[in-house]
Amino acid sequence: MADELAAKQSGWEIFSKGLLTENPSLRQMLGLCPTLAVTTAVTNGLGMGVATTFVLVCSGLAVSLLRKAIPNSVRIPALITIIASFVTLVMMLVKAYLPALDDALGIYLPLIVVNCIVLGRAEMFASKNPPGAAILDGLGMGLGFTVSLVLMSAVRELLGAGTLLGVKIMPSFIEPMLIMVTPAGGFAVLGVLIAASVWLEQRRLRKLGLPLGGSPENPCDGCALACGLDDPADPACARDAFVEKVEAALGERDA
Repeated sequence: MADELAAKQSGWEIFSKGLLTENPSLRQMLGLCPTLAVTTAVTNGLGMGVATTFVLVCSGLAVSLLRKAIPNSVRIPALITIIASFVTLVMMLVKAYLPALDDALGIYLPLIVVNCIVLGRAEMFASKNPPGAAILDGLGMGLGFTVSLVLMSAVRELLGAGTLLGVKIMPSFIEPMLIMVTPAGGFAVLGVLIAASVWLEQRRLRKLGLPLGGSPENPCDGCALACGLDDPADPACARDAFVEKVEAALGERDA
């Protein structure tokens, strides 16, 4: 059944879902630590996005190729080891050829190892699908993550420093909004982008004449779990178990 997940979706559907409907940062709220920390300049956001995309694609391909050889008992440690190998390669390349970017990204570059986007796609998609689908999924999720980082970086750099890619854009008589280069500014810009992405998705659904948050053709449309399925009745769907856990936690809190 594992290899049948991608068979339900075309290559374009697998690739494009990471751009908007399942965008890691704007729809699934994953990887918010680097999203907020490194997006003070476009070069930083672009560098982090490209590095993460490289790791997503390479680790997804490796996990997919080895998915039948990795014992279930050591699956998570094996996935982390594979991801760490490619992150180490990225770190060496960036340190050797882009030292300024390496200094700017700091600890957040090696922290790609534990980025929930990378580990989540390896566990939820690559380990259950063939190599071609895993590559497309990694590219789509990586590009969606990169676009969100670049958009945030552009807004924060322009409003916070008056520059774009280091080039002075704002006239000298306009004072930069220094709050934009602080965490508070990052949260504000992220909130606006999340609202915009939700509005765009709702607009798309209305144009197609579909109900918001799902459709008869794809009842999983809009689900943040991004398990690669398109039927909540599928035994492999994690949505019901997730809802039960949330309800149980809320019940314990209120007790």
